[in-house]
Amino acid sequence: MDEEYEVIVLGTGLKECILSGLLSVDGVKVLHMDRNDYYGGESTSLNLNQLWKKFRGEEKAPEHLGASRDYNVDMMPKFMMGNGKLVRTLIHTDVTKYLSFKAVDGSYVFVKGKVQKVPVTPMEALKSPLMGIFEKRRAGKFFSYVQDYDEKDPKTHNGMDLTKVTTKELIAKFGLDDNTIDFIGHAVALHTNDQHLNQPALDTVMRMKLYAESLARFQGTSPYIYPLYGLGELPQAFARLSAVYGGTYMLCKPECKVEFDEEGKVIGVTSEGETAKCKKIVCDPSYLPNKVRKIGTVARAIAIMSHPIPNTNGSHSVQVIIPQKQLGRKSDMYVFCCSYSHNVAPKGKFIAFVSTDAETDNPQTELKAGIDLLGPVDEIFFDMYDRYEPVNEPALDNCFISTSYDATTHFETTVADVLNMYTLITGKQLDLSVDLSAASAAEE
Repeated sequence: MDEEYEVIVLGTGLKECILSGLLSVDGVKVLHMDRNDYYGGESTSLNLNQLWKKFRGEEKAPEHLGASRDYNVDMMPKFMMGNGKLVRTLIHTDVTKYLSFKAVDGSYVFVKGKVQKVPVTPMEALKSPLMGIFEKRRAGKFFSYVQDYDEKDPKTHNGMDLTKVTTKELIAKFGLDDNTIDFIGHAVALHTNDQHLNQPALDTVMRMKLYAESLARFQGTSPYIYPLYGLGELPQAFARLSAVYGGTYMLCKPECKVEFDEEGKVIGVTSEGETAKCKKIVCDPSYLPNKVRKIGTVARAIAIMSHPIPNTNGSHSVQVIIPQKQLGRKSDMYVFCCSYSHNVAPKGKFIAFVSTDAETDNPQTELKAGIDLLGPVDEIFFDMYDRYEPVNEPALDNCFISTSYDATTHFETTVADVLNMYTLITGKQLDLSVDLSAASAAEE
């Protein structure tokens, strides 16, 4: 281990593994260490016995739930947008060859006390029971405007500069009501609060276009995809990528202590009496607790069920977003469900998560609105975890720390953090338009 590396990555969470892979592809000499003996860190997947041990403190789960090995329960469950940045990162790095994906069945929103399919095209808007007949026409016109909008073609702008017009002002032009504004902002544009209404409309319009493009890309009934066997496959796939490009991996390294010089700049990591030297550190918040601050707590429930979520058209995999206003909360609630169709549970079993930014210290009460949507459950676990963000100045100490995973059940915020960190570490933007597998095939 007494060697010099350009970057040492601590922790094998998804963010850290993506960065390790991207940096290795760039020719950076990377050492990747983890105090655990498994990949994934906070974003790992657990079998049934591991789940039981974590939440019930018992070694074995009841036999009636099926074989432990047939479960892959994600600790940070998230679906990927079919044309989103994570999928484009997977294609860019050719990591897709290590993974198999399947489309997610449904994308729903909870509005006016009911679970409804998210309409996203003018045709879907006209059929949606979410809206009355006149509202459907108005929404259809708005979706047509978004679909036709091209940043580079002023003819599609209807005389509006979306870098200056706010989302609220844009929506007012189409006369949409509050419930429509709610599902568009939270279930289509995937904003996590209502701040977007007073910000330039371009971001919301581009997010809506991404949703529609993702829906079209796989010709499915939702814009999302998800890997077979769960998200635990992703960190391992990026770890393999890093290894292919010369990255070195060390698991089970206890007490990874980050070392600094007199000026406070990182110089290496010590574990078991050996020090590996480096110029930069990439890590999750748990490795440098004195350089992060708490920004909130996530409350969540994990349920094992023997049926799909009611009112989702029998979907074996589905996301339901409950916008904050529908529950009189400050933050949205997210319901995630996956099943044996994605090989994360035995035949006939479904895994559901309900998560939100905690506003109390009682997850059972706080998550009730989401849990009520699930119907009968075989087993349910409750959990709370704190979220942290970095407060250090990477230019001064060369420490690049990821932000903890949020309550959302989609990857857009996760990948934004990764790409921002990549730019801070390398000083350049990641060009996702380049397909590395095609580039290497051309060289051969």
